[in-house]
Amino acid sequence: MSQTRAPVIIITGTPGTGKSTHAQLLQDASPVPLKHINVGQLVKDNGFHTGFDEQWQSYTVDEDKLLDELEPLASAGGIILDWHTCEIFPERWADLVVVLRCNHTVLWERLEKRNYPLKKIQENNEAEIMEVVLQEARDSYPQQIIVDLKSESSQDLEDNVANIVEWIKQWLTDNAHEDEEDMS
Repeated sequence: MSQTRAPVIIITGTPGTGKSTHAQLLQDASPVPLKHINVGQLVKDNGFHTGFDEQWQSYTVDEDKLLDELEPLASAGGIILDWHTCEIFPERWADLVVVLRCNHTVLWERLEKRNYPLKKIQENNEAEIMEVVLQEARDSYPQQIIVDLKSESSQDLEDNVANIVEWIKQWLTDNAHEDEEDMS
């Protein structure tokens, strides 16, 4: 019997919603090995960008280089992709898309603590209020693999990770059954 690959989970949301914290705790709590990939850090560390945009205070991502790097990892499974956007990732990669949401007042305070410039705080708050990341997910992936989770407190964090762990267990059970059917 072939071994079921582990899922590919995309954790996305406006900056400051807790993506990296969720991803790290999920990696630690997962019933199967998952590798946390902070996509923004990967872009910076490997030069998968065409430069730094001073106006937006962010890197201009070279999507081709980034996707070429991630393709074999996504195909193998067992990764958590942590990034502020999700629409760049092909639909075939994702088994679960988690969109983290946060009250704009809480988000504002989190971004201030990170010393974000006022323009960037305003831009990210507007994106959160307008549900930009959630809409990107809805436009890019089947609705049944998208989950929209509140991320405002440590209790939310704990509950979210526990719920995703339960989803992983069910996913493994469902996909092990499919592997058995494929062999018959």
